[in-house]
Amino acid sequence: MYNLVVLAARPPDWTHDRFITWWREEHAEVTRVLPGLRRWRHVDIDAALEPRSEGWDGMSVLSFDTADDLDRALKSPEWAAAVAQVGEMRGRRIAVMGTEAELFLGPSRPM
Repeated sequence: MYNLVVLAARPPDWTHDRFITWWREEHAEVTRVLPGLRRWRHVDIDAALEPRSEGWDGMSVLSFDTADDLDRALKSPEWAAAVAQVGEMRGRRIAVMGTEAELFLGPSRPM
């Protein structure tokens, strides 16, 4: 898988809960239709391990089969709509892309 990872902080005048609800509902409606999107995971960040990691509200991992598939998605009208929907939100974000490697799946557990 080739992933777009976005770490984001809410706008200064929004609560954490408002931001997470917006991200998982309103923003998800325009994002989940990206062409080639295979999987989308979202993390509601509720604690930081250390002080230098504080200040982030959520993280998304959008997965595509290849870097070319992500590139096509980033050039699509659906991506333009998602970016337009974010508008001038005034929050902070870090966006990075890269190849995924599964390092541990955990032991099998009986159901």
